[in-house]
Amino acid sequence: MSELTSRRRLLVLAICCMSLLIVSLDNTILNVALPSIGRDLHATVSGLQWTIDAYTLVVASLLILMGSIADRIGRRKVFMAGLVLFTLGSLLCSLAPSLEALVAFRAIQAIGGSMLNPVARSSISNTFTDPGERARAIGVWGGVVGISMAAGPLVGGLLVDSVGWRAIFWVNLPVGIAALLLAWRFVPESRALRSRRPDPVGQLLIIVLLGSLTYAIIETSLAAGVLSALALAGFLIYEPRRAEPLIDLRFFRSAPFSGATVVAVCAFAAMSGFLFINTLYLQSVRGYSALHAGLYMLPMAVLTFVFSPLSGRVVSSRGPRLPLMVAGVAMGSCGVLFAAFPAETSDPLLFTGYVLFGIGFGVVNTPITNTAVSGMPLSQAGVAAAIASTSRQIGTTLGVAVIGAVLAAGISAGVRSPAYGQEFLAASRAAWWVIAGCGLCILLVGTATTGTWARRTAQRCADRLVPPAPQETPSRAGT
Repeated sequence: MSELTSRRRLLVLAICCMSLLIVSLDNTILNVALPSIGRDLHATVSGLQWTIDAYTLVVASLLILMGSIADRIGRRKVFMAGLVLFTLGSLLCSLAPSLEALVAFRAIQAIGGSMLNPVARSSISNTFTDPGERARAIGVWGGVVGISMAAGPLVGGLLVDSVGWRAIFWVNLPVGIAALLLAWRFVPESRALRSRRPDPVGQLLIIVLLGSLTYAIIETSLAAGVLSALALAGFLIYEPRRAEPLIDLRFFRSAPFSGATVVAVCAFAAMSGFLFINTLYLQSVRGYSALHAGLYMLPMAVLTFVFSPLSGRVVSSRGPRLPLMVAGVAMGSCGVLFAAFPAETSDPLLFTGYVLFGIGFGVVNTPITNTAVSGMPLSQAGVAAAIASTSRQIGTTLGVAVIGAVLAAGISAGVRSPAYGQEFLAASRAAWWVIAGCGLCILLVGTATTGTWARRTAQRCADRLVPPAPQETPSRAGT
């Protein structure tokens, strides 16, 4: 890629952020619309879980594959194809006649979404080559998640209450088309100097592993759990034998990379569980409208938006440890507040919990990516970032699956039953302890994998990943 002007680099960042905006906005809007979708399509709690997890599961399964395809045939081509598929999938979702059709169309959306994130993130890494500029750019990228969390509940609430839940998918259409035209005009084409070979067996094992694990949790299926364990064992045995595996397991010898992977899963599991449980509580238990529920969660969303770019600056100047510690304490404290105290019945405590979670989630996103690529050779940074993105999607999938399963296990009354509210509050206690545990894990793992020892493991890992330079052949001139 030729050297770009400062203005052109910012334009590329803006276009990449537009792709993230429609993806993350889609998820936050969908959460607000879940009760309405459930009533219209007669969906159970597990059915609502699948409307979210069908998307995140497909994205998690295909992210690395799409990143390698983009490296091979061109990142702009794949990025634009992803925008087309995501926009088309959104249109189909708005026309879905049944829950099964909605889940299937969400999967089409996800195929497009899997083409967007790794390519956009790779474009940012290639565009902003200075480490400080890259950290700040990733902070802006993370801030888009905050924008979506702030705008999603409000836009979704307005659309659901005024037009209906199908309108939430229309928002993606103009943004997707605009991003497509801008990418075609301004984003330069780029390819990897050397693309990785396909790994169809590894890809299939990943799909089976994630799909069967999610099914096992949501549907409480022992057979699916056994299948996921077998797929994991097969993956761990098969991948190290390949010269170019789908996921190079040597990456996990780097403590910062392994820590970033664990933190990503925990942070996004907590986030997706938080949104799922609060959306159902505010609308199904308190009886608020979609817009009213969105306004209640606005403090959390605004603080996520505010603290994400601040986190990028701290990571750039002081490293990722402090933001990770703040994130773990804040998100864990939010979980404890709701699990150990009746925070739902007191608006001051409720908003305190929302503020804590907004701060925690706002500061955690940037250090995940920064830590994942820390110490990695430049040739492997894109793959490392793609695995971090995959970890985020896996966390989102597992958060909805686990929290939804905990709620479903503790609720037997129907939504209109007088006992529903009490059963929901009782069942939610265990769910909040899960979120508190995620916060504790972020604190402990983030602290342990960002110190001097961790940096040494990253350096040793990088040395193993970089092949030795070829020996220079002595000149025969003059012999």
